[in-house]
Amino acid sequence: MKITLPDGSIREYEKGVKVLDITRDISEGLARVSLGAVVNGTTKGMAEEVNENATFKVVKFEDKEGKEIFWHTSAHVMALAVQRLFPEVKFAIGPAIENGFYYDFDTDHTFTPDDLEKIEKEMGRIVKEGHEMKRFVMDRNEALDKFRDAGEIYKVDLIENLPEDEVISFYSLGEFTDLCRGPHLLDAKKIKAIKLLSIAGAYWRGDENNKMLQRIYGITFPKKKELDEYIERMEEAKKRDHRKLGRELDLFSIHEEGPGFPFFHPKGMVLRNELENFWREVHREKGYGELKTPIILSESLWHQSGHWDHYKDNMYVTKIDEGDYAVKPMNCPGSILVYKSKMHSYRDLPLKWGELGLVHRHELSGTLHGLMRVRSFTQDDAHVFALPEQVKDQLVEVIELASYIYDVFGFKYSVELSTRPENSMGTEEQWEMAENGLRAALEEKGIEYRVDEGDGAFYGPKIDFQLEDAIGRTWQCGTIQLDFQMPERFEMEYIDKDNEKKRPVMIHRAIFGSLERFIGILIEHYAGKFPVWLSPVQATILPISDKFNDYAYEIEKKMKEKGIRVEVDDRAEKIGYKIREARLQRVPYMLIVGEQEVENESVSVRERDNGDQGQIKLDEFISNIMDEIKNKGK
Repeated sequence: MKITLPDGSIREYEKGVKVLDITRDISEGLARVSLGAVVNGTTKGMAEEVNENATFKVVKFEDKEGKEIFWHTSAHVMALAVQRLFPEVKFAIGPAIENGFYYDFDTDHTFTPDDLEKIEKEMGRIVKEGHEMKRFVMDRNEALDKFRDAGEIYKVDLIENLPEDEVISFYSLGEFTDLCRGPHLLDAKKIKAIKLLSIAGAYWRGDENNKMLQRIYGITFPKKKELDEYIERMEEAKKRDHRKLGRELDLFSIHEEGPGFPFFHPKGMVLRNELENFWREVHREKGYGELKTPIILSESLWHQSGHWDHYKDNMYVTKIDEGDYAVKPMNCPGSILVYKSKMHSYRDLPLKWGELGLVHRHELSGTLHGLMRVRSFTQDDAHVFALPEQVKDQLVEVIELASYIYDVFGFKYSVELSTRPENSMGTEEQWEMAENGLRAALEEKGIEYRVDEGDGAFYGPKIDFQLEDAIGRTWQCGTIQLDFQMPERFEMEYIDKDNEKKRPVMIHRAIFGSLERFIGILIEHYAGKFPVWLSPVQATILPISDKFNDYAYEIEKKMKEKGIRVEVDDRAEKIGYKIREARLQRVPYMLIVGEQEVENESVSVRERDNGDQGQIKLDEFISNIMDEIKNKGK
C-alpha cells in the first residue's frame, strides 16, 4: 500500500506495516507521530499497524504538543534513572506539565538535592545509551498480574480504575516499563539538556487521606542554550513571585485559619478597586448593566444547570431551613434567574449583564498557590443573551473588548478554541453550530488560533485567551463560551417578531477571569512596579529635614484634593534612606522638598525607574501626574 508522509512524499509499504517502520522514514520533526495513526478514522493513540487511510502529523519542540511529548518521554528517562539508583522505589505517575514534567515516587529514602544531581547524571548516561521507546499492549488481567507481582501498587490502582474497553498500553525504555498511553519520542537522543528542579510532597491521587509520595520536578530541552535561557527566566520569576512581593508591598496575605481564602490589605484593596473601577467604566461604555446575585442558592438550581452532575466535587454545600443549598461555584445560573424574572421581546436583545461575582470552589490543599489557585475568588463574569442572528457580532464585540483591556496592561495574547469534551451536554448539531460560531468570529477578526480538542466547557465550546507576561510566561485568563444548553435547560424564552416564543443564545465571558489571579499575574508582570494609575501609593513626599514638614503636608493636602494617592515620610531619617525605602515600595514618584523647593513652590522629582528628573513647579507636576493617571500611562 502507499502512504503519504508528512513531507508530501509517497512511500510504498506492505499491508499491516508497523508505525515504527514508517516513522523511521520521517526525517524532520521531533516525534514519530503526535497522536499516532488514525486507523479507519479513529485515533488509536500509538497504533501498531496502519493502513492506506492512515494520517500522520509531525510536531516540533516549539509546538505545545511537541513539548508534551518531549517532557513526557523525559519523565520516563528520569524514572529509569531513579530505578537504577534506588531499586526499591515504587512508581506512581509521571506526566508532562506546563513547564517540564514530574514523577511521584514511593520510597523510604528521602530525596535530597544531592540525589537530584545523581539522578541528572544518570539521565544523561541513559540518553547517550540510545534506547528506543517500545510500545506494547496487554489485556487487563495480564497487566494486573504483572504489576502485582512487581509490587507496583499504584499501577495496579490505575489499571483497576481504567474503563473496561480501555486499551492498556505500556512503554519500555531500557529496563524500565511503565503503564502509559503515550505518545513518546522514538528514542531519547534528542534530550540534550536536563535539569531537575525541586522535590515536593504529593498525596496519591491528590487526596490527603492517602500516602504522601515524593515528587521530583524536572525540565529538559533539545539544546543547552534553551535550558540556560529557561533558568535565567526562572531566576527572574523568583524575584517577581507575587507571594513574596505581596508580603513586601503589604498587598495581601493568606492565613492558616482560611487556607485558600485571600485577605486583601488596604494597599491591596486600592489595587483591586482600581481594577474594578476600570472594569465598570469600560463595561458601561459598551452597554453592559451590572448584576449582583446571591452566593448561596438552592441545590435544585445546580441540578437544573447541570453543574451538580459535572462539578459537585468542587462545590460547598449547606442546609437552610432543612433545605439543601450550595455555595455558587459559578455565576451563570443567577444571571439566568434574573433573565427569567420577566418576559423579554426580541427588541430587548441583546441583553448584556456583567457581575463581579464571588464564587467558591473546593480545591485540594496541595494545589493551592498564593492568589493563582484559591478557594474563593471574584469572576468578572458577563452574560450576553442574544438572538441567533446577533451571535457573531456579539462575539466579535467581546473579542475586541478583551483585546482593548489586555492592551492597557501591555499583554500580548494568543487564542485557543476548545471543542466538545467527552463529559458534555447537548446534541452534535448544537455543538457544531456553537463551534462554527466561535470560528467565524475569530476569522472575521483575522485572529490566528489553536484548536484544543475536547477541552470545552460541559455546556459549550470556548475561546481562551493566553496572556504573555513581561518575561515570556503565558497565563490563561479570559474566556468566551457559546451556550445553547442553559437556555434549553432553564426554558429561557423571548417573544419573536412573529409573536412566537423562542430561545435566546447565551454567551458566557470573562476577561480578567479570576480577579484574584489577575492581580497575582499583574504583580509578577510588573514586578510590583505598577503603572501610576494602579499604584497603591502614587507619590511619596520626602522632606529633607523636619523644617520642611509643613510644606510637605501642604503639598499632600493639595494633591489629595485632586484625588492623587500620596504619603509624607516625615521620619527623622537621612534623605538617602527615605529614597531607598520608597524605591523598595515601588512608589512611582518621590518628591524631595527642601529650602529651594519651598522658595520656588516646586518639588524635586525622582522617578522610580528613571531617577532624578530635576526641579519642577508643583502645579505642573500635579497636572502631569493627573494626565498620566487619566490616560493609564498611554
